[in-house]
Amino acid sequence: MLPAAYLSRCRAIDKPVILFLLQWIALAWIVITLACGDSVSAAPPLAANAAHVDFASDVAPILQQHCLNCHNDVDRKGDVSLATATDLIDSGVISTDPADSSRLLELITPVDGTAEMPQDAPPLSQPQIDVIQRWITAGVIWPEGVTLSEPSISDRNWWSLRPLAAVKIDENDHTHPIDTLIDAKLTANDLRPVDIADPATLVRRLHYDLTGLPPTPAEIRTYLQDVKSNPETAYTTLVDRLLDSPGFGEKWGQHWLDLARYAETHGYDKDKPRTNAWPYRDYVIRSFNDDKPYGRFVQEQVAGDALFPGEADGMIGLGFLAAGPWDFIGHTEVGEEKLDGRIAKHLDRDEMVSAVFNVFMSTTVQCAQCHHHKFDPIRSDNYYRLHAVFAGIDRADRVYAGLSAEQEQQRRQLTEQIASLEKQHRTVQAERDRVISERTGTLDRRIDDLIQQHGIEPSVAYGYHSKIASAPNTTKWVQLDLGKPRAIAMIRLTPAFDRYNAIGAGFGFPLRYRIEVSNDERFSDASTRCVMDASHEDQANPKLEQIVAETAGDSFRFLRVTATKLSPRRDDFIFALGEIEALDSESGENVALQAAVSSLDSIEAEPRWSVKNLTDGIVYRRVKGEQAIATLIQLQRDRSERLQAMDVSRFESQLTSMGQSLSDLQRQLSQFPVGAKVYAAATHFEVQGKFKPTEGKPRPIHLLHRGDLRSPGERVAAGFPVLWEHESAEGWIASGNTESVLRAGLARYLTSRENPLVWRSMANRVWQWVFGQALVSTPNDFGRMGTLPTHPQLLDYLAARLRDDPQQSIKAIVRLLVTSGAYRRSSAEDKHNAAIDSNNTLLWRSNRRRMTAEEYRDSLLSVSGVLRVDERGGPSFQDFVIEKPEHSPHYQYHLHDPHDPQSHRRSIYRFVVRSQPQPMMTTLDCADPSISVPQRDESTTALQALTQWNHRLTEAMSKQFAARLKTASPSNTANERIDFACQLTWGRVPDDEERTMLRDLMQTHGIATLARVLLNTSQFVYIE
Repeated sequence: MLPAAYLSRCRAIDKPVILFLLQWIALAWIVITLACGDSVSAAPPLAANAAHVDFASDVAPILQQHCLNCHNDVDRKGDVSLATATDLIDSGVISTDPADSSRLLELITPVDGTAEMPQDAPPLSQPQIDVIQRWITAGVIWPEGVTLSEPSISDRNWWSLRPLAAVKIDENDHTHPIDTLIDAKLTANDLRPVDIADPATLVRRLHYDLTGLPPTPAEIRTYLQDVKSNPETAYTTLVDRLLDSPGFGEKWGQHWLDLARYAETHGYDKDKPRTNAWPYRDYVIRSFNDDKPYGRFVQEQVAGDALFPGEADGMIGLGFLAAGPWDFIGHTEVGEEKLDGRIAKHLDRDEMVSAVFNVFMSTTVQCAQCHHHKFDPIRSDNYYRLHAVFAGIDRADRVYAGLSAEQEQQRRQLTEQIASLEKQHRTVQAERDRVISERTGTLDRRIDDLIQQHGIEPSVAYGYHSKIASAPNTTKWVQLDLGKPRAIAMIRLTPAFDRYNAIGAGFGFPLRYRIEVSNDERFSDASTRCVMDASHEDQANPKLEQIVAETAGDSFRFLRVTATKLSPRRDDFIFALGEIEALDSESGENVALQAAVSSLDSIEAEPRWSVKNLTDGIVYRRVKGEQAIATLIQLQRDRSERLQAMDVSRFESQLTSMGQSLSDLQRQLSQFPVGAKVYAAATHFEVQGKFKPTEGKPRPIHLLHRGDLRSPGERVAAGFPVLWEHESAEGWIASGNTESVLRAGLARYLTSRENPLVWRSMANRVWQWVFGQALVSTPNDFGRMGTLPTHPQLLDYLAARLRDDPQQSIKAIVRLLVTSGAYRRSSAEDKHNAAIDSNNTLLWRSNRRRMTAEEYRDSLLSVSGVLRVDERGGPSFQDFVIEKPEHSPHYQYHLHDPHDPQSHRRSIYRFVVRSQPQPMMTTLDCADPSISVPQRDESTTALQALTQWNHRLTEAMSKQFAARLKTASPSNTANERIDFACQLTWGRVPDDEERTMLRDLMQTHGIATLARVLLNTSQFVYIE
């Protein structure tokens, strides 16, 4: 058959010519066929080349390298496996008959530069496609018994995985080493560096880059004076002063918190607060200020408790692992018994694994969750072996200070004993309830039916409910304040009603109690007397009957009911009452109606339970069905008689004994100091619903098919991917394989001297935080999906310098960078350079940048004179009002008062919420705390301009700024006030034209408007 292209070309030729050509071609084909016998018809046109295709050396490597990743015996993506000849034929993409085998060629042949296969990867090269085509043409020859398997991922021939290169700098050359490497690149690309920035620009740039705060006019004046006498000494002195200031850790700590996913709420559906997250934030700030060796900084955040036992930073640093989002519902309400709970645990570990490798190694290990990493040498089993490293930890509050190691161990043992005894207590209770149900089940059903039919159960306010206790002998009390002494004839107690655990009437009424009256609120003076004492032996539950205490007309103001032995529920003990009435001795009126109520503790769960329900006048005896109530009382008595006739004393004695033991253990536990707590990775913590500690026992981890928990494969042991030369897959894990040993091994693996990733990663970040752009523009990904370094020699020079420094000092690297000529350049434009390097990738000038969200807010407070710069550390301030904190909190920023001095601290001490981020900060490109943010966006939008002008904080600070300008020197002229205002906001005085314009503005619209305008100028918002 002739090619279509050939026929279409022939359409332009005369028909006789076409006929002649066709006849000639047909005759030639016949001649060739007769001459060659059957050989032509038996072999395809490429048979001559097919003999040179060897499956093992030519075909198999292509299939293994590009296809087996997804189409193997395990994954079978698209129900296709290419592991064996049978699998290949069964897949339907190829046939032993070459005439039917075009489907595979269609899949791998690019159309407009892209091919269907391999997915998410570059298409095969044309020589590779030719090999596959010749193999198909030859008859799809697959040697018998040959099974293909994925090649071991050992391709470490990538720039970031190679050992750090030794970069030699001529010590005799007086050029700054950074400039030596930068300027060489500029020269090679025909670029000329611009001049050094002026001193006023540099002092402002340095202050913001190193501390995040504007320089004061006095600081600027001092520096400019020093520059006149000795420019270089003045500059280095300023650098050293800023590096030593507390503001350095606050500025640079924010960089790290962006990476660490730090926030103080859990995220997900119920974005509940984390009240003890802030110690990790303070730890980060302190680590940068103290210039903690970087290797130590890394190790503390992965395994500080294991490597540095007894040291507070070793435990606080573990806040890194716990800093990300956490599914409260999946962990506490669903639990690991159900699939959704196990998914929550899996995602939790994935978040930790991803954070560790993204942040410390700039490696996207998470890409291997469903299949081997398509670009980097990380297999799926590597990924799940990392899961096994974190399989024994969760996120919870843990004590880091206030307890000695011995006390912590004793406290843990007591906690474990209490948990074990409570479990036994529940078992005995369940057995007792089962035995009772066998005798009283019929009566219980009749009681339930009666309640349902006659509406005896109240529909709204049940009454007062104490907090839950784990032992019956816990004392609880509730009291009324009648407002003034009243003559009372009698006191009536109405039991509460709740269907919990089929208790119904009499819910929570104490087994032992007393009723006291007094004129002393504390019930400690001579006016106090007991009007009913039922505290010596267990009382029968009154169910629907009221308890009446005669008071003989005594006059008193306060009335207290004290429970000395609590009523059991299912697994615990409580004190509940429906109503308290105090009947006036003359009128018989209930003078306790709406009386103030106080208590030792209370569960406030309106409308059902609240202290105010105790005096609301709602008494369930007053509902319809008096005859039904009488019947119900009789049924309740019958039930009580049956219970008394039963021999359940063995259960009661066991429960009493256990309750006493629990009380003793809890008393011992209460003797220990509470201790300072941090929200961090933990193995021991208090049970929260279905969220239970592992106590250091790792969960079993299986390799999951396609990342699906419903398709578990073989169980895997802990281990780390082999990413650099001379690394052993097993050598980092010490004997024992305990939870802490596994993390300690990971910490040593990360900080190994031979690990090129960890040092390159941090060197790249430090460069980025100084210069505003990274040498590798994908700071969390140094793999093949990331970008190449613009200055590889420079990156390795910095990485090796950080690694080999005995102090592994971050400040030393920062000092090196900011003292370079490259850092001190101006941001002036140069047409020649811009034509070659418009993005300033090679750093021929300084990058003008916008203030970060935190810098803008802090600068507003600073220039307005209200920033409480010396208030450092401790619990975060809240620039919102929180609503419904007990369920799903709502964080209402618009209800916050911007004049509140408690919120006038640096932004790094702000309470960071995940689900409802601060609107102004978000508009100004604040980092998303739910993910690791290696590099912030820097946008310029109309919304930002509107926010900076109209936000309530800007309005409030404009007024504060105006007040500062008025009071700084009341006798100042308008020009002097304007100069002072510009020094505060711009770091310089205005020129004549600017001064005239600002003076006209102030005289026309007032000094507050002048302040507001200055806080919105580009010269304030941008750092040159």
